[in-house]
Amino acid sequence: MAIKVSIVEDDEPARKIFVDWLGRAEGFDLVSHHGSGEGALKSLPANPPDVVLMDINLPGINGVETIRQLKPLLPKTQFVMLTVYEDADNIFKALSVGASGYLLKQTPLAELLAALRDVSSGGSPMTSNIARKVVQSFQELRPAAPEGEELSPREKEVLDLLARGYLYKEIAEALTISVPTVNTYIRRIYEKLHVRSRAQAVAKYAHLGSRDVPPTRRA
Repeated sequence: MAIKVSIVEDDEPARKIFVDWLGRAEGFDLVSHHGSGEGALKSLPANPPDVVLMDINLPGINGVETIRQLKPLLPKTQFVMLTVYEDADNIFKALSVGASGYLLKQTPLAELLAALRDVSSGGSPMTSNIARKVVQSFQELRPAAPEGEELSPREKEVLDLLARGYLYKEIAEALTISVPTVNTYIRRIYEKLHVRSRAQAVAKYAHLGSRDVPPTRRA
């Protein structure tokens, strides 16, 4: 089944490039494209895509606020930021409102399509530069006063792998545990951090501080 994609990008030449790419890409169905957050908010709930490529620096309602408003209406839709920005603040703002990935606009076509396939199957694609910045932010932050119950060492291992974009099956293989056990750990992590999604868990734990962050997974 084709992956249904929508694009939200105010720069018309850039939007035309992405429209052309996705319109011709095998395995993808470009269902809509919008030049503003307002247009996306008006149209997307009536025709939900599987994945939305969202520019962060939109005029009027920006990309982060657009996702914040859309995510409760489209809980099954995955949002991937597509932007020229790669600073940690923008990354964490996007992740905290429900974005599942963060790619630079200069990402080559093949990598973009691979990222869309990845996010539609449960991954969290990030270009290598952005993934490095996320890990650096983890390493620079010092542990703050814990919010809720402290995570166990194993739960921290699971969360670190989530932050690196591992799928549940890959986490199970990396830690030599079963997928149902991974699900149990993730449910406990969500409960302890008071979150409801992978992106929110990663963003919140980054701000709380993380020790012993593993090397970045290649994008």
